[in-house]
Amino acid sequence: MNSTYRTFFAMHCEPFAADIALKNILVTAALQAVQERIQYAIRLGATALLTGEIGSGKSTALRYVINNLHPSRYRLIRVTATSGSILELYRQILAELATDTSGCSRARMTTRIKDEVVQLACGKKITPVLVIDEASLLRLEVFAELHTLTQFESDSKPYLPMVLAGQSNLVDNLRYRSCLPLASRVVCKSHLQGIDLTGMQQYLQHHLNIAGVKLNIFDDAAVTAIHQGSGGLFRKSNHLARGAIVAAAKQQSASVTAEHVRLAATEIF
Repeated sequence: MNSTYRTFFAMHCEPFAADIALKNILVTAALQAVQERIQYAIRLGATALLTGEIGSGKSTALRYVINNLHPSRYRLIRVTATSGSILELYRQILAELATDTSGCSRARMTTRIKDEVVQLACGKKITPVLVIDEASLLRLEVFAELHTLTQFESDSKPYLPMVLAGQSNLVDNLRYRSCLPLASRVVCKSHLQGIDLTGMQQYLQHHLNIAGVKLNIFDDAAVTAIHQGSGGLFRKSNHLARGAIVAAAKQQSASVTAEHVRLAATEIF
């Protein structure tokens, strides 16, 4: 689809884009709660969980929180989980630490990671923070071993706080007996859900403002249709809202209606 809809509605950038700037993220009560919990876990050197369904805003919330940590005080070690072995995860962590992984055994990788953590925490007085996105993909045996990375000086020094983000089954996985050592380090949990109708109204207007549209071009029925069609989830509401704007522009309609939302819904899953 071409971008004539942006011209029609006098938008200076793509509306409802995924690559929203940090300063433009809508700070909701739910986002503030996530930030408070993660910061609490980091202060304690413990583990925080962030869960939610697909499209609920986990990645955006995580980006907001960790990118607001001051770089002079924190060293982020951010990896995206896969269904691979613990060795694959260790390689990702070492790569983030700019450490060579060639020819390393599991024991050697563990030692290298822990040496880097101690150097950061004790030598440079910087708090390393391990952030694992899509953690619900991790194998149970990876959960079972991951807690060993957080053990320093007979488990008396909390040098490596951890943030695990993933879908709702992440919590279920941590309840397995083999995963309890890691689960015992969790001090807070945040679960993101779909927003309500009022929140959707605010969210849509916020993104219109970012695109340079000060007036609310969505009528009440369109807002309701987007809310119902998306279940209050951000990603799907973005697709529906943008698609409805495209449909409205094609019809030369100055307002976006529920019918435009219905047309947009036929294009997405």
